[in-house]
Amino acid sequence: MATAADIEKSPPEYKGGSYEINPTKSEEDGTHRRKSSAVDRDVLTGEIFDDRYESTQRGLKSRHAQMIALGGTIGTGLFVGSGQTLARGGPAFILGSYIFMSFLIWCIVTGMTELSAWIPTKGCSMNLFGWRYVSRSLGFAMGWLYFYSLGILVPYEITAAGLVIEYWNAPVNIAVWISIMIVVIVGLNALPVKFYGETEFWFAGLKVIMMIGLLIMSVVLFFGGGPDKDRLGFRYWKNPGAANTYLADGNTGRFIALLSTLVLSAFPFSFAPELLVATGGEMESPRRNLPTAGRRYIWRLIIFYVGSVLAIGVICPSNDPALTSGGAGAGSSPFVVAIKNAGIPALDSVINAGIIISAWSSGNSFLFLSSRSLYALALSGNAPKYFKACTKNGVPYMAVIASSLFCALAYLNVANSSAVVFNWFVNLTNTSGFISWICCAMVYIRFRKACRAQGITYAMLPYHSKIQPFGSWFAMVCFFFLLLINGFTVFWPQNWSASAFLTAYVGIPLFLVFYVGHRIYAWSDPWAHPPEEVDLHTGLEEVLAEETPGRKFKGWQKIRHIWE
Repeated sequence: MATAADIEKSPPEYKGGSYEINPTKSEEDGTHRRKSSAVDRDVLTGEIFDDRYESTQRGLKSRHAQMIALGGTIGTGLFVGSGQTLARGGPAFILGSYIFMSFLIWCIVTGMTELSAWIPTKGCSMNLFGWRYVSRSLGFAMGWLYFYSLGILVPYEITAAGLVIEYWNAPVNIAVWISIMIVVIVGLNALPVKFYGETEFWFAGLKVIMMIGLLIMSVVLFFGGGPDKDRLGFRYWKNPGAANTYLADGNTGRFIALLSTLVLSAFPFSFAPELLVATGGEMESPRRNLPTAGRRYIWRLIIFYVGSVLAIGVICPSNDPALTSGGAGAGSSPFVVAIKNAGIPALDSVINAGIIISAWSSGNSFLFLSSRSLYALALSGNAPKYFKACTKNGVPYMAVIASSLFCALAYLNVANSSAVVFNWFVNLTNTSGFISWICCAMVYIRFRKACRAQGITYAMLPYHSKIQPFGSWFAMVCFFFLLLINGFTVFWPQNWSASAFLTAYVGIPLFLVFYVGHRIYAWSDPWAHPPEEVDLHTGLEEVLAEETPGRKFKGWQKIRHIWE
């Protein structure tokens, strides 16, 4: 086996699908050597591989990784929040917005998969890569952004689940349901990661089955297969119309509606790509399984996101009052509205149950992401060291406890309107999502520059997409524009409120406080590590040692392999 000294001298060379270390490469050979890295190798090794602490374990199997990538964070933002987006823009605008947003997310996913598959160390997270490939300050700011934003998304999902339960007019106080869901979500994250993976495998599987069933139902209603035999076709594209107006009449109102729909459509995608990266640190054979999950991500975007909004635009009118205020809880889900309008008995309650499972699943994933972000912060020296503490089963229990404290925000529903709290969370996490994706694109661009400077070619990478690096540049510019207009509708007199303005834009100064504050603290650091000094090798030897060779299966063996 190659030694750390060998990796210091040269990067791994590609040898017919495997990687070998070339220890004979001359130490005087130009670009591969790191003369005086901005991130000192000894410090970095001492943080990521600290023998004084237990570390996370690779307990996620290939089937866990594939299903989590397929449906892990598909939650109430898509099933419920899409109703508000449909009402705002109409079927044409929501479809166009989701297609455009799916392309931007695909640009981010391909870049994140490429850089994370190179060295998927334990504690793998985008803030860890921001620290390694760009600067300590960016890693610090990204990590704390993930910690609080993902932590807030947990009570958001719990809030949405409470809205769903209210659909049945349950006599039980909502605080009881909140408490039950918190106990389940926190309990699952306190177990070894293999239990999280198994739970998410079934949760995500149920979401996928439900979504496919809803798409089939939409096709049936389109052709008049409902109880009333009424053929819908594209009726609702004609009346009330394909595109709505908002805050103004005519073309101006349609343009405002389009921009607002673009902003609202981003929420269901929030932090979904980041989950793919975070699982890489606890995934078996990540250099093989991460690229597989990344390649299949496009089907999630096309079938579940684009397909779902095409369906709701066909089966649900955008002016139905139940989408915004006419229905309790999941009554705002366009699928539930369409089911009730079609007169299909009992199915709305089945969908409600599925939405509750989706909320549980997404809350479970967001707590996992928040805790792993805090764990990665500790590994990079940007959070107190006790957050590196793990159980013998690889659970970073101190980080899980800290992230779980955000769950208490869900109890705001006891004293406030659920719809108000729902919108607070939507606006705040929307801003954070845009900032995260801008930073992810920056991290990838710096990673590619470092690879070129150090002679690492596309052939040596486990994964590369042809749309990169142009996709990252394009996505970064678009997300910066969306970040600026995130709360632009609040400036109309009829929409103005201090709380709406604060939640729409507070994420920007908060992120800048973290970044600028650390820049002042680390004033002697460069704004970005020089490409030739970026550490592309620490941890690679350990990852390669843990990697298992891929196997080819035929016939029934493929089915059996799914459960291995």
